[in-house]
Amino acid sequence: MRLIGYFRTLFGPGLRAPQRALLALRGLGVAALAAGLLLVACVALLIPFTPAVDDVLKARNERPSVLLAADGSVIATFRRTNREWMALDGVPAHVVDALIATEDHRFWQHAGVDWRRSLAAVVYTVGGDRQGGSTITQQLARNVFPEEIGRSLTATRKIKEMITAIKLERRYSKREILESYLNTVSFHYNAFGIEMAARTYYSKPARELTVAEGATLVGLLKGTRAYNPVSNPQRALERRNLVLAQMVKHGKLGPSAYDKLSRRPLRLRFVRQDLEIGPAPHFSDVVRRWLIGWGELLGYDLYADGLVVQSTLDVRLQRLATQALERRLEALQAVADVEWGRASAKLLSTRMDAYPQARRKVDPFAHFWATRSDLVDAFIRESPEFASLVDEGSSKDDALAQLRADAAFMTALRERKTRLEAGLVALDPRNGHVRAWVGGRDFATGSFDHVQQARRQPGSTFKPFVYGAALEAGMDPQRELRDGPVAIRLPNGTVWRPSDANENGDGWSTLEDGLVHSRNSITAQLIEAVGTREVVGFAQRLGVRESKLEAVPSLALGTSPVTLLEMASAYASIAALGEYRAPVLVTRVTDASGRVVAEFAPPAATTHERVLESDVAIQLIDMLRAVVDRGTARGIRDAHGIDADVAGKTGTTQHNADGWFVLMHPHLVSGSWVGFDDPRVTLRSDHWGQGAHNALHVVGDFMQRALAARAIDPQAAFPSRAGRAVEAAIQNAGEAIRRWFGWD
Repeated sequence: MRLIGYFRTLFGPGLRAPQRALLALRGLGVAALAAGLLLVACVALLIPFTPAVDDVLKARNERPSVLLAADGSVIATFRRTNREWMALDGVPAHVVDALIATEDHRFWQHAGVDWRRSLAAVVYTVGGDRQGGSTITQQLARNVFPEEIGRSLTATRKIKEMITAIKLERRYSKREILESYLNTVSFHYNAFGIEMAARTYYSKPARELTVAEGATLVGLLKGTRAYNPVSNPQRALERRNLVLAQMVKHGKLGPSAYDKLSRRPLRLRFVRQDLEIGPAPHFSDVVRRWLIGWGELLGYDLYADGLVVQSTLDVRLQRLATQALERRLEALQAVADVEWGRASAKLLSTRMDAYPQARRKVDPFAHFWATRSDLVDAFIRESPEFASLVDEGSSKDDALAQLRADAAFMTALRERKTRLEAGLVALDPRNGHVRAWVGGRDFATGSFDHVQQARRQPGSTFKPFVYGAALEAGMDPQRELRDGPVAIRLPNGTVWRPSDANENGDGWSTLEDGLVHSRNSITAQLIEAVGTREVVGFAQRLGVRESKLEAVPSLALGTSPVTLLEMASAYASIAALGEYRAPVLVTRVTDASGRVVAEFAPPAATTHERVLESDVAIQLIDMLRAVVDRGTARGIRDAHGIDADVAGKTGTTQHNADGWFVLMHPHLVSGSWVGFDDPRVTLRSDHWGQGAHNALHVVGDFMQRALAARAIDPQAAFPSRAGRAVEAAIQNAGEAIRRWFGWD
């Protein structure tokens, strides 16, 4: 009421102009005082919510950790960001002059906040010309504490930014603030700090930047996209010249020098300085994520404490594995491209050196993409582009029609969906050491790991666990079962009728031949005889320990999704004659001074877990050796010429969605999966969609070259049932002789 009375007095009759002016000034003073008190109150309330600033220069002393291969070579460096800290003394003075003249010319005078500039920015913004007003210290506060301060256009955020800037000025010197700013600011293209910016845009260290080059980089800070010299060279040139003009205005550059420099072209030498991914990027990423959690428990910072991490990876095997996967997937992609209408049969013929048979196996007119509009529409509706159109107000039908008519979008969508993927892992069954790990075709375009992250149905590669459980239950490999149609009644009353691709009618087959030829009918009878829970337990004991296995009869045919690493680990237990070793990626971690922090490879006796009797494991190896010699995996011998003692199993899932193969050698177990990330997309050819014709060739290529290079011993051999029988006979004879002569 008193405020209303004040305005009545101010604008009512009876007051002369001087009196009104005096009264208005008094009112403004009261309003200013109230606003000031409100601001003080807001500041007081927000101070507890601003970050502590004691660690701003911590990054200056950060030492990235390194990951070593088994031979001691560096395969990865773990940095927080793509940055190399540059001391302020190493930064050219003209770069600092350009920065201060352009971004904060009263930097040396203010205490963190330039109040004159801030008030001017408010006035301009109210007038419709939005301006910043943040000092270099305030920008540093935003860069270093993005989560605590944020970037929203609110008064609260601005006040928190100002408070933090003042705290920075009270804690650090002006030179330290400049150094920290120049080393933390982003210059786009994953380049943080002036050193990485110089290397990215000019392929030189920061100390060699010219005045024009330094001005270009400073100009980029106004907007890393709007003034990017790569994508917007004209705007970047204009912005550079504005920076040079500011240097003239504030006495840091002469007019004649400006005239000369402003006429120069940008003259970039752009080279992206992305973080080095090394020879095993998926492996390194798995180790990095594990080390972060491990380090937090012990108080170590992976990105700052200079840890040295010793891994089990064999660089030579890793290179061979990567090359094999790339070579075979490029050829198989040619098949997929023709089947899905991305390429012509002519292109196929130029890319199939690894698969010459494909020329007569693939229909060059099978443009499946064009004939499956229902599936394509589903892909469109699941795309982020579709979601964006709907969010913007388009109806779902209109969004679908719009994207259908967008040729560029449709091409990109088809390329994404029909890009064939694969994973390959190899480990030593004697100790569990991971020797090679290829999680996908290209880490830069897809970091998803198909070795440990992807869970897919393993198909017939799961069958050895059914046969192993049967052997463990006392069944003889030569036991015969009826090889024909099978009907198994399920608990819910339905009947499961597993079928085989090549039905031979009624007949008989041994257990061994059932596995050799991957007969579904034989395997289904076995799981019914042994029990689903027993098969689940068998697989889990051997190494399938992370994925959930459904205890249903169809499990026998590999219907429960698992990871490639689990399958390779389980087969390694067979190759190790029944001893399970958990996969080992890291053996030792030392700190920056060389002190051992942790050992992850304890004595062998404590890491070996007996999960299967050795005699049963040998029986299973013999059966899987026969799969390679005369069964579904004979391509290992025929196509790749591998004559070493190996055993393995192929696998294919319904509609050729997944191709699998795992191969055992006494010193190396290698497994591969091939397929599309979306299981609705398949290698439609019944020939090339089978694991025996895709994943087998990835592993075969790798193992053939590894054996030829003697990266593994070609002469190593598994024990066999026959060999064990001879050993037992000799042992029994020896014992009989000792008893005869009374020897102890």
